Order: sequence, then C-alpha cells, then structure tokens
Amino acid sequence: MTSNNPNGGHDDHGENPFEEIMRKLSSGQGLSPEDLQGMGMSMDPAMMSGLFAQIQSMMSGMNSDGSVNWDQARQHARQLASGDSDPAVTAQQKSAVKDAMQLAQLWLDPVTDFGRPRFAEEAWSRAEWVENSFATVRQISEPVAASITEAMGEALNKQMPEELKSMLGQGAWMLTGMSGMMFAMQLGQALGGLSQEIVSSTDIGIPLAPDRSALLPRNISEFGEGLDLPPQEIMLFLAVREAAHVRLYHSTPWLRENIMELIERYSRGIHVDMDRIEEASRDIDPSNPESMREALAGDLFQPQLTEDQEVTLARLETLLALVEGWVDHVSTEATKNLPSGPALTETLRRRRAGGGPAEKTFGSLIGLELRPRRLREASQFWAGYAEEHGVEQRDALWSAPENLPTGEDLDEPERFGETRGLLNASDEEMDAALEKLLSGGYDEDQDGQGQGDGSQEPKDS
Repeated sequence: MTSNNPNGGHDDHGENPFEEIMRKLSSGQGLSPEDLQGMGMSMDPAMMSGLFAQIQSMMSGMNSDGSVNWDQARQHARQLASGDSDPAVTAQQKSAVKDAMQLAQLWLDPVTDFGRPRFAEEAWSRAEWVENSFATVRQISEPVAASITEAMGEALNKQMPEELKSMLGQGAWMLTGMSGMMFAMQLGQALGGLSQEIVSSTDIGIPLAPDRSALLPRNISEFGEGLDLPPQEIMLFLAVREAAHVRLYHSTPWLRENIMELIERYSRGIHVDMDRIEEASRDIDPSNPESMREALAGDLFQPQLTEDQEVTLARLETLLALVEGWVDHVSTEATKNLPSGPALTETLRRRRAGGGPAEKTFGSLIGLELRPRRLREASQFWAGYAEEHGVEQRDALWSAPENLPTGEDLDEPERFGETRGLLNASDEEMDAALEKLLSGGYDEDQDGQGQGDGSQEPKDS
C-alpha cells in the first residue's frame, strides 16, 4: 500500500504524485484511476475525476504570472449576456433603430452647435455590446487589476499551509494564477450583468466603442416594461440621448482622453486593504468555484483611497457630471415636443438614484460613486448658461478642459460667470482695461472713491 509522507507529500520512491497530477491538469491532460490510487485515495475514481475536471477547468483560466486572463473575462461576460437567450437583432429592429436615430439627429440640429459624426448607427445584441465594449473596459480596469491581483496572490500564499505548498511543488504557481483568475471572474460578472441593462453604446457616460453608435433593442424593450408609454417614443428618447453623447465626444476629442487619464492616475495610486483580502481568502476553497463567487460578491476589490486619489476622483466625478448634465439639458430641449419626454426624464433620474449602469460600472471597477445631486447641478448649470449666453457659447466651453466649470463652480454658478466675464471680453475691452491699469487709472478710481466717501461724512463743528 502506498503511504504519503506528511512532511513532504512524497511516497516511498521519493516521487510526489500530487505534483504530477497538478502538472497533468495544468497541461490539459486527463487523469487515470492509477493517478488517483498513487495519491493513496480510496474514493470512487469517477467522482475524483469529476472533482479534478472542475479544477482543470479553473486552471485553464489562470496565467502563471498572476496577470488577468482577459479572454476568460470576456468569455464569462458573453456567457452571462446570453444566459437566458440573446437572439440576434432582427431586420425589423435594425430598421426601427435607424429611423429613431435619423429623427433624433434632426431634433438635435437646432439645439446644439456640435455637428453629426460621419459613422453609421447600429443595433446590437447583448453579446455584441460585450465584444465591442470590452477593449475600453479592459483599459479602464487594467491598472487596477495589476495591484489587486498582486495583493490577492500574496494573501492566498500566506493562507496556504506549508504542507500543501510542498505537495503542490511546481504547481504552486496556481496561487499566483488564482488571483488573476478571480479578478477576471469579477470583471466578467460585472460586464455580463451590465449587458442586460445597457440601452446604448454611451449609456455609462463615455463611449465604450469609440467612433461607433448603437442602441440595444432588446434592453430598450425591457427598459420600457411597466412604463405604459409608446415603445416608439421610448426608443426615440433614448436615441436622442445616444446621439447627443456621440456628438459631444466626437466634437471634443480631448474629452475621452482626459477621462481615461484621470482613471489611470487614480489607478496608479491604488492600495488594497490586505486584512480584508486575507480575511476573504480564508473562505476560498480552490476546488469549489462557488466559494470564489461568494467571495467576489462583496466589496473585496474596493480600495482604500489616498488623498491624491480623492482629488482625482472628485475631478472625474465633476467631468462625468458635466457630460451627463449637458446631455440631459440638450436632450430635454430636443424632445420638448415628445409627449412622454418628461416622464422618461424622470424615469432615468430614478434609474440613476437606484444605481444605473454608469454607477455600477464605475463603482465596481474603480470605486467611483456618481452622485445624482451633482448631475442635477450640472444640468441646471448648462441650462442657465445657455439661457444667458446662447447655444454657441455654451458648447464653446467644451473647446478645452480649462474652460469648463469646476466642482466649486457647480456649487456656486455665479462664481463661474464672474470668472468668465474677463475671459469673454472683446479685444477693445481688454485693451482698454490694460491701458487703464498701466496708466494708474484704477488707483485714481480708488482715490476718487475715498474722497467721495469722505466728502459725505459730517464735518466736525
């Protein structure tokens, strides 16, 4: 009878059967009853083969260097996207999307100074949304993943008993690979869940598929369930918002780049709570995928923020709020003649407050919470600025990031007006102000004001 050495897991011949099994599993080979007997296991070989088949499936998604298997994340998201069937978009749905987008463009023409982009509007299934959006989602989450997977790998390594490490032998790379696999699972879950809610390519506030525009007919249909509103009006309303987003980003090339830079700046300074990671890793059974899903269901990957990250996220929140506020304002102007417009606007506000796609995306991937109050303030700012200065000057603020209001400006909009007063002055006004400054005219004004004040004071008798 074969005996196992508890100190090293080796048999009488100095071989490690467990290490050999891990080598076979990692290389995609099958297991034989003799392999299991070599480990001294008396369990039913068929049952054990099923167990190791599960482990082998998990290991196929691991990278030995601990990096995230992005293809696994994408495939997992696609599986969730089509979990309850994801039929291809029909010709009728494509036609409805095309008609809605054409009318949306006509309605937007008089309410924005931004022109139409020259690319076709599309109709996507959920799986198509995953495929077309994945590159940007990866770009958003990749910097975060590097820090998190390293921390998770260290935590799992600390929790693993030395005896088991010895038994694993060269298969110990699994400890590193498991962290990347777990992040891939979480990312796939988040993306797959979003695919069932997203109604357009810009629904989270940034274009996940640059230079493309699309609506998701099936999700739009489910969005309208229970609203008791005409389906055509719902699609048209969402088409206006999609077209507004696309026009804004297409006309301001710096905008998307700036948002991505803020995300990357935040990600570079990420620090993970090791105590929380280690606590979660104690409950993970490598042979039980369900235990991993349970661990991922919590706030395992939510980082603790540094002061610099808090500043960066505040800027990012303000910029995203300005985007959504502008789209809200412009869409409201464009859909004034749409009977269901006000009801749909309120529906979207409730959706955000309850955690819409944008909130879920940025919350799960980078820990950013978008506040509905800030979005309302941004929308009110754009409406007020357009009323005072007109559409052309409103949209001209997007010409450069330094032209836009800050978070403080949204808190006190009148401050922004005072600051912009001099910037918007004509050349003649600027020259006159400069000449007056150089000639001491402002000092004379101050002296005059002082004399005037003094002349009105009662004289001593």
